[in-house]
Order: sequence, then structure tokens, then C-alpha cells
Amino acid sequence: MGGSRGRERLLSCESCRRQVPRGKAVEFEKRTVFSTDLRTGDNVSEVSTRTVYYCISCAKHRGIFEIKKRQMQRRNERRS
Repeated sequence: MGGSRGRERLLSCESCRRQVPRGKAVEFEKRTVFSTDLRTGDNVSEVSTRTVYYCISCAKHRGIFEIKKRQMQRRNERRS
């Protein structure tokens, strides 16, 4: 008796703000790099990731599926 029955939670598309069920939403991790870009030893950089969700049409339009495919290929190459 899993909890997969019933109504799924609705998520908002990052691009068009369309309400999409969680099962149909495309999950994508956005990485943001903050850096002071100093040439000295005091250079401070921070990498933050956040998960964003897209509806199918926006993900297709933005090429998210191809980006995710390339990321998975890179991960598999590292493991081999």
C-alpha cells in the first residue's frame, strides 16, 4: 500500500508558471556560481544549487532534456 494514489501535489513551472502535477514536472538542478574574481589569494567563490521544475512544453523548448542527457553521459564516463 504505497502512497502513490490520489491527487499529486501541484508544482509551478519556473518559466510559464503553469500548474503541473509533480509526476509530470521535469526536475532540473540549476547551479549558480558566486565569485569575487579577485586575482589575489582572497578569491571567494561559492556554488549553490537549487531544484527547479518545468512543464513538459517549457522543458522541450529550453532543451532541458538534451542538457540532462549530456549530464548523465558525463556522470557515466566518470564512473567507468
